Amino acid sequence: MSDKTTRDRIVEAADRLFYRQGYEHTSFSDIADAVQISRGNFYHHFKTKDEILDAVINARLANTRAMLERWEIEGKDPADRIRSFIDILIANRSDIKRYGCPVGTLCSELAKLGHVAQGEANKLFTLFRTWLRRQFTLLGRAADADALAMHLLARSQGVATLASSFHDEAFIRQEVRQMHDWLRSCTDDAVRRKRRKPNVRGTA
Repeated sequence: MSDKTTRDRIVEAADRLFYRQGYEHTSFSDIADAVQISRGNFYHHFKTKDEILDAVINARLANTRAMLERWEIEGKDPADRIRSFIDILIANRSDIKRYGCPVGTLCSELAKLGHVAQGEANKLFTLFRTWLRRQFTLLGRAADADALAMHLLARSQGVATLASSFHDEAFIRQEVRQMHDWLRSCTDDAVRRKRRKPNVRGTA
């Protein structure tokens, strides 16, 4: 038996609908119908759509933190953990082809609306940026770790946007292979830099 509360079910349904239909085009009725509860029961938990949006963003932040923590545990080294990020495009390819990236589409929509929650939604990207920067630092690329993190974020967003526009799974797989190749070049470059670094131990 599920131990999810009615509030949890509302947030999960709203999350799905905001992703598939957009925040602006999702109504109270859409969410209530998806959860199959009365409007009165619905209003007991949330009085406004903005309250639901806040709950959805908080849930996404919590889920993203949990995913990053799992990658930290499961990844054998920084490159392996970065590959987990890249492979999101493959794991979620069916939804990405239809709806784009859930983070990018939400942040873009809220920016267009000038919504007050835009800053909170952007924290989702900041979580990924900070985590990727740390992985590139551990990889030996401390000097340009943030630039590499932003490059990978930007490329993954571009892939998601174009894959959604063209509904092209082959394109997703091609781009993921190229991102893996790029990551290998970053790793190889870090190794070369480490070998060139002079050993000053034992000098006067």
